[in-house]
Amino acid sequence: MRLISYTRCGVPGFGVMQDRQLIALAGRLAPGVQTLKQAIAADLLGAIADFISGRPGELALSDVCLLPVIPDPAKILCIGLNYESHRRETGRPVSEYPSVFVRFADTQVAHGQAICKPTASDALDFEGELAVVIGRGGRNIPEGDAMAHVAGYSCYNDATIRDWQRHTHQFTPGKNFPGTGAFGPWLVTADAVPDCTNLPITTRLNGEVVQSATFTDLIFSIPRLIAYCSAFTPLQAGDVILTGTPGGVGDRREPPLFMKAGDLIEVEIGGVGCLANRVENEI
Repeated sequence: MRLISYTRCGVPGFGVMQDRQLIALAGRLAPGVQTLKQAIAADLLGAIADFISGRPGELALSDVCLLPVIPDPAKILCIGLNYESHRRETGRPVSEYPSVFVRFADTQVAHGQAICKPTASDALDFEGELAVVIGRGGRNIPEGDAMAHVAGYSCYNDATIRDWQRHTHQFTPGKNFPGTGAFGPWLVTADAVPDCTNLPITTRLNGEVVQSATFTDLIFSIPRLIAYCSAFTPLQAGDVILTGTPGGVGDRREPPLFMKAGDLIEVEIGGVGCLANRVENEI
């Protein structure tokens, strides 16, 4: 299934894509379930599949305004330097443990919305990533059980302000400018992606491929990341783990290649979808 979050006439909702149309789900599955995060927390993905069986689409995507797939995750845990190609291009040493930093939920934008280039910097870089959305929470999740805790997957552009990322050894400022975390267009449920170990991921800037890899290049696997993160913080339904970006980032090119107003940036993951955003200057 492909699940989206949206607003319609200013009211938040969520639904499922059926062919090229949308079936609205807010308030139709269980009392009080108005958002995708609530539906995941209530373990309603199976009920959604039953509800939509044989039911035609009701709305066009143009009838709604997309939101980030999970607009309000309690946690967005980002993994740095998790593709061998990216580790090599940065010259960083091999690490025994994942590098983890955080992104704030209010920095996110949806598919089709603008990524914001801030006035504070011209070093706005692209980072195409796979987002893993947690379905069943937990603490100290064993690696062997980790995939049973995944609700599904989406595309993410963890756009980064490189000079601010390097003000100190902490990444947080460069990763949390408003309007820089693009998330979408939808959540593909885990049952629709039975094997995500070898999917292709591609980032295109104005139609030109700037990042291309498969998930075989990941240093730390998705189960390892879930186990590691749940060891230091309880994971909740709707939490998001960003699994890292491949080599090819603009900052490591000669000359550097940064995004500017008017650019179109796309992150496409086989079996998951294609996230597309224009870049606009901060007003």
